[in-house]
Amino acid sequence: MTQTLAPRPRTAHRIHPAWWVAAVSFVVLIGAAGFRATPGVFIEPLHDEFGWSRGGISFAISVNLLLYGLTAPFAAALMDRYGIRRVVACALVLISAGSGLTVFMTSQWQLVLCWGFLVGLGAGSMALAFAATVANRWFVARRGLVTGILTAGGAAGNLVFLPLVALLVEGPGWRAAALAVSLTALAVVPLVLWFLRDRPEDLGTRPYGAGEDYVTPPPPAVNAAKRALSSLAAAARTRVFWLLAGTFAICGASTNGLIGTHFVPGAHDHGMAIPVAASLLALIGVFDLVGTVFSGWLTDRYDPRLLLAVYYALRGLSLLLLPMLFAESLQPPMLFFVIFYGLDWVATVPPTIALCREHFGADGAVVFGWVLASHQLGAALVASGAGAIRDVTGSYDLAWMSAGVLCALAALMVMAIRRPRSEEQGRRIASTTV
Repeated sequence: MTQTLAPRPRTAHRIHPAWWVAAVSFVVLIGAAGFRATPGVFIEPLHDEFGWSRGGISFAISVNLLLYGLTAPFAAALMDRYGIRRVVACALVLISAGSGLTVFMTSQWQLVLCWGFLVGLGAGSMALAFAATVANRWFVARRGLVTGILTAGGAAGNLVFLPLVALLVEGPGWRAAALAVSLTALAVVPLVLWFLRDRPEDLGTRPYGAGEDYVTPPPPAVNAAKRALSSLAAAARTRVFWLLAGTFAICGASTNGLIGTHFVPGAHDHGMAIPVAASLLALIGVFDLVGTVFSGWLTDRYDPRLLLAVYYALRGLSLLLLPMLFAESLQPPMLFFVIFYGLDWVATVPPTIALCREHFGADGAVVFGWVLASHQLGAALVASGAGAIRDVTGSYDLAWMSAGVLCALAALMVMAIRRPRSEEQGRRIASTTV
């Protein structure tokens, strides 16, 4: 049943509750990103202690990345059905458990279980579909900007955790690092339970930017799994979905799968110390904050297809140049690469979410969950494949070059996406909230 909220008197200088929800969501995403920031730092210590191959360790990372993506659309639907707070709190507990239990492992299958399955399921439940749900539900105006800010939460997680994790690995060891991440994720749970709210109506208000004629959307009439699958079935009949899924798979392959997983061991192959390489990866996170928020601002103003084409083309060029930039010490060209790659890292997310919202309306967040699944499928394949390339060839060069070519292909694919049939249709769809 829908309802129209009665007008509320405005209070001078009152901060809309939507901004507080966005702030807590940002902190949650920082906590969720903590464990996902560690895989590249753990590869060498696990290889040295247990003798596991880099390809085998990368397989556990691949399972994590794949489940991260496959869980996202169901989590978005579960948030509609059972509320954001319940889903996010349970997800944080899963991440904490998966990270903490790794300290007891003695076999590689246990790494896959803890690192791959538990953390993958938990992180997937708070994936970018969570950011899309919060932005769509709590904001009518400034959606692109808020999406960019929330997406940057993952980058902030890298910034906060990665240098600390690297220092712990070099000092007390990787077990101390895993426990630190576990406790941090668990510490975020009270914030979620105390401050996060599911919908604006829970506080007797409207989404930020909604007019007095705003009508509360009805709760979903079907269960979460059925809605997720029916949304996929409907979206899969469109050309737009496959173009978005294909380009986002390449996005995942070139970020989480390749750079996020293998940059640190790749730099270490050229003599760079692990803490230095990890600090460079964290620096990517610093500039990711700037790039993603700026991309959200641009998405509110420009054609998201054009933005994506530029992002992918420049990313591909930088990857083609990367093999020439590695050295034992930090050189200016590598610093330039880190700055640029940070600005471009997840700048693709706000325009991709905008295109999902434009073309799929009220199901946009759930459909984006499936597009994100393709992102993580690409990441999983490349995370495992790049590790295998390193084991076979003794170098990551082929992996860097192949990813660069794929990014160039993504730039061409995104321009094949058509805009909504009319400007009026576009405005109508864009104004729909989940």
